[in-house]
This record gives sequence, structure tokens and C-alpha cells, in this order.
Amino acid sequence: MTKQSKGDNPLKALAFVGVLGIDVAICTLIGYWLGATFGETPGWIIAGVLTGLAAGIVSVVFIVKKVLGDSNE
Repeated sequence: MTKQSKGDNPLKALAFVGVLGIDVAICTLIGYWLGATFGETPGWIIAGVLTGLAAGIVSVVFIVKKVLGDSNE
């Protein structure tokens, strides 16, 4: 029987993927809310959603870099 390393827990990986999805969703919803609040036109809402989506993706990249950097040490 082989011994699993500290980062081989499938539940931890599932939670990590869930957190990434929730992060992108929350950033996108905040962008939608800001676009709807300040612009109230479809152009502002779309711009807010796209800005929130971009912020969510950048946030996910930073989270993944931090987790992968911590697992190599």
C-alpha cells in the first residue's frame, strides 16, 4: 500500500475547484451589480459583467499560483 502525500486528498481538490468557481461567480455578480447600479443601460451592464469576469479570472490566477507555490515547498 502506498502512502499518500499531504496534497493528494480528493476532497481538498474538489473544495479548491469549488472555491475557484464561487470566486469567479461572485466577481461577475459584483460587476453586474455595479453596471446596473451606475449605468442602468445594457452597455454598462455588459461592461460591468465583463470587468467582473476579468477580475475573477485574475483572482483565480493569483489563488492558483499561491496554492501551487505552497505545495512545492
